[in-house]
Amino acid sequence: MNKNRLEAFSDGVLAIIITIMVLEFKMPKEPTLIALKPLLPIFFSYVLSFIYVGIYWNNHHHMMHTVHKVNGKILWANLHLLFWLSLIPFSTAWIGENHFAPFPMLVYGFVLLMCAIAYSILQKQIIKKHGSNSALSQAIGKDYKGKASLVLYTTAIVSTYYHEAFSAVIYSLVALMWLVPDKRIENLYK
Repeated sequence: MNKNRLEAFSDGVLAIIITIMVLEFKMPKEPTLIALKPLLPIFFSYVLSFIYVGIYWNNHHHMMHTVHKVNGKILWANLHLLFWLSLIPFSTAWIGENHFAPFPMLVYGFVLLMCAIAYSILQKQIIKKHGSNSALSQAIGKDYKGKASLVLYTTAIVSTYYHEAFSAVIYSLVALMWLVPDKRIENLYK
């Protein structure tokens, strides 16, 4: 099967996810700067989640450059990833509306952890289809960054029981870690 439909569908879903997140912003009732203050937690949660969705879109785009054909397992693994990504707007709104309270932060971390696991499953299905010598397999190597993310998400989830601000810092650090351009796949095509 051709990969074009998978890419187009994924791009569309990710665009909708970003649109849903921005719709959580409610218009202030007053035309003053001070009226924006209650929106700050919502804005910060939106920025972090926008970055995460952007990271997944970017990495998904790069990963699809290594794909020649897809099968049913890859399609289902991709849908699994999109399912977890589609929960980001809900968890984003929850942490923003509740000023980064512990339980919403735990749920947010769980969603991020599941997104990372789903992405890893998709990578494994693509490598299984294209072989251990495939471009994707060569590019990700031992995938230290992916494995570190899973450990950090788990640490952040556990940390919400002690101090939710520490969890927020970890979620931000993982996003920063992935914001650093990952040239592994790009370098294969130079």
